[in-house]
Amino acid sequence: MKVALIQKKYYGNTFKTNKETIKNIEIASREGAELVVLQELHQNEYFCQSEDTNFFSYANSWMKDIEFWSAVAKENNVVLVTSLFEKRTAGLYHNTAVVFEKDGTVAGKYRKMHIPDDPGFYEKFYFTPGDLGFEPIHTSVGKLGVLICWDQWYPEASRLMTLKGAELLIYPTAIGWFDEDSQEEKSRQLDAWITIQRSHAIANGIPVLSCNRVGFEKDSSGVMDGIRFWGNSFVCDPQGELLAQASCEEEEVLYAIIDKERTKEVRDIWPFLRDRRIEDYGNLLKRYCD
Repeated sequence: MKVALIQKKYYGNTFKTNKETIKNIEIASREGAELVVLQELHQNEYFCQSEDTNFFSYANSWMKDIEFWSAVAKENNVVLVTSLFEKRTAGLYHNTAVVFEKDGTVAGKYRKMHIPDDPGFYEKFYFTPGDLGFEPIHTSVGKLGVLICWDQWYPEASRLMTLKGAELLIYPTAIGWFDEDSQEEKSRQLDAWITIQRSHAIANGIPVLSCNRVGFEKDSSGVMDGIRFWGNSFVCDPQGELLAQASCEEEEVLYAIIDKERTKEVRDIWPFLRDRRIEDYGNLLKRYCD
């Protein structure tokens, strides 16, 4: 199965950004991609750099966004993984991945579970933790374990998706560094980000697709300079081998071929699921073991 990850920058407004994204989806479809993955909150700037109630207006188009991306998926005959700002009701919002089937129907959605609250990443101000659990989304190209950004640091999330039958782990992402960081620190952060996700592939014996933003986005509050999103979207196989990786600065449509038989072969050799000692894992349900 051919997959495509679309690594994009923000074009200053939703209309231009969506227009450029659709161009890339059309290209990916013509190139034979059956599954297309977009980055986290791909319609807008990464507005969580500051706490501003005006940004809640982005979620007002939630239902129209569903209709819009449904049509895009249908027109291009692809399974499409989107990342949208969901307004559930006044004062209750989610960071939600919606997956569309090739015919435009909604295959399922996932609400981001782990919500960060760090300088430049004030997501707890905007998003309520998800309540849909870690449930794979059934599609014509397989069972997709869709998670979002900060979820990628948690082995529990990837494991639960795997135990429920996910055939791929997919992470729409918005992560970057600050220009004032040293080159050494930037390298450490990027290496940690890639390593943790490759480890999920290895530990669970399934491929990982991680799609990140690219480009510099100013902090609208002026408190910080802004974030330079580091790109490096990638696909790795069930043993963590990198099948494809995008650049740090350029917009790209990144392609890879997923071999489902490879997952079986790897799991037969490394039967991690077989050797789990589930009777001894009760402490995982505790916040901390004193």
